[in-house]
Amino acid sequence: MRKAALLYNARSGGRRAERQSDLREALAILADAGVEASVTVTQSSADAAEQARRAIVAGCDTVFACGGDGTIHDVVQGMAGTRVALAVIPMGTANALAHDLGLPLEPVKAVRAVIDGEHRRIAVGRLQATGLDGNPTARYFTVAVGVGVDAHLFYKLHSGMKQRMGMAAYYYKAWQLWFTHRMERFAVVCGHSNSEQISHRDVTEMLAVRIRNFGGVLRELAPGASLDRNDLRVVLCRTSNRLSYLMYVTRTLLGASFSVPGVELAHGDRVRCDYVSKLADAGPANRVYVEADGELVGMLPAEITIVPNALTLLAPKRRP
Repeated sequence: MRKAALLYNARSGGRRAERQSDLREALAILADAGVEASVTVTQSSADAAEQARRAIVAGCDTVFACGGDGTIHDVVQGMAGTRVALAVIPMGTANALAHDLGLPLEPVKAVRAVIDGEHRRIAVGRLQATGLDGNPTARYFTVAVGVGVDAHLFYKLHSGMKQRMGMAAYYYKAWQLWFTHRMERFAVVCGHSNSEQISHRDVTEMLAVRIRNFGGVLRELAPGASLDRNDLRVVLCRTSNRLSYLMYVTRTLLGASFSVPGVELAHGDRVRCDYVSKLADAGPANRVYVEADGELVGMLPAEITIVPNALTLLAPKRRP
């Protein structure tokens, strides 16, 4: 590492008063290591991607995403397909990718960990969906794509509530949706491009996951997922039984391996999701939403694929 840009999302997470001190200390640590570094405050999702592109053009070999999974998601849009390294300073609400990489959640410790870290070249996911304005949209992702009730959560969860309450906002809204949300059924086709496809027309929730460890209560939400693989771990929920959802989360929390009726796991490098009925019949009340890395992207129809060898992560060294 010789030249780095720190892209800071001031809207991410809490403890904002302490963040400025964290950033100053991060710059001091990098300077002591002989790294030329500067901080840029991003103004929006699109601005974060653009600032990442500008940093690359300016000769930076490393770009730090200073925020949570949403900030990382935005920065990746400007970095996928390049050789410049992405490093993470966790300052967000959930910090799922940081958990999976084994990063300390204290920003200053995270900087020290990646200075002596390793470069990991990984695949990223690519989501193509219908934007909320009805036009096609596409996003890269590193953590997961969700279709169904979890994306509906992000649709309902106002950013102001998220900023005020943090993870409490997620839990509050998730509990509310548990009792009130009508689970719309949609069709899913998934599998590897060169093998037999799995097809279902009665799915109520689909997760296409890239990371092993989400941290928190979710932990290993999709056993078998890994950034080192060139595919997705797909969780297919084919039930509207709310007890089955609770059992699956409990299974994750306990680290158990028992099967849950109506929940199926698969691997694949391509997933297609669409309405069971015609799109024209899917009015506002029947829309199925899509999120990527915790950010609402749009609605069905959607297609998820893998882009191999697309991103370099600077992460703590892994133990043998």
